[in-house]
Amino acid sequence: MTVQSPEARLQFQFEDLPKQAHAARLGMWAFLGSEVLFFGALFTLYATYRSEYEAGFAAGARATDLLLGSANTVILITSSFLVALAVVGVRAGGTRRTGHLLVAASALGAVFLVLKGIEYAHHFRDGIYPGRFFDDPALPGQGVRVFFTLYYLMTGFHALHVAVGIVLLLVLARMSSRGRFTEAWHTPLELGGLYWHLVDVVWIFLWPVFYLLR
Repeated sequence: MTVQSPEARLQFQFEDLPKQAHAARLGMWAFLGSEVLFFGALFTLYATYRSEYEAGFAAGARATDLLLGSANTVILITSSFLVALAVVGVRAGGTRRTGHLLVAASALGAVFLVLKGIEYAHHFRDGIYPGRFFDDPALPGQGVRVFFTLYYLMTGFHALHVAVGIVLLLVLARMSSRGRFTEAWHTPLELGGLYWHLVDVVWIFLWPVFYLLR
């Protein structure tokens, strides 16, 4: 493993590493802000329809798998904790476990997607599809259809973000194994951690609206 000096990371358009890191963090926060606006619009749409179809949304929530949804909540919180440990470890000068922690976090993300796929499969088996394809006689009413349309839309976009995050964590793990991160320079790890924490936070809001509000 070859450890590169922090100065080797300096791009020509920046005077020093602190300014480069500040620009990178600013760009990431701008990106995260756009993601918050995107999901915020979806949650606003959910709240609007729930006020109109309160009974249908409650019936739809009762049809979701609370056990799988809660298990996925624990999984993502644990994965975020592992990523936080990786960042804290590098800041403290210890990089030996960083790659292992990131791989473990990405593995938990993969488990999340598998459980979400199992839940989708259960719904499809029962005829619970989005929009006009909904075909479950046990759940009549327009409100339930709207609920599951939003359910697939919002959890689907979230699952896409999880998949992107898994790839990102694996790239960061590979960078760590090559000695790319040091106590003095680990900006990509910090930014990747911020993205993964956003994925976790979004799910923490999705969990109650689709599983707990029964």
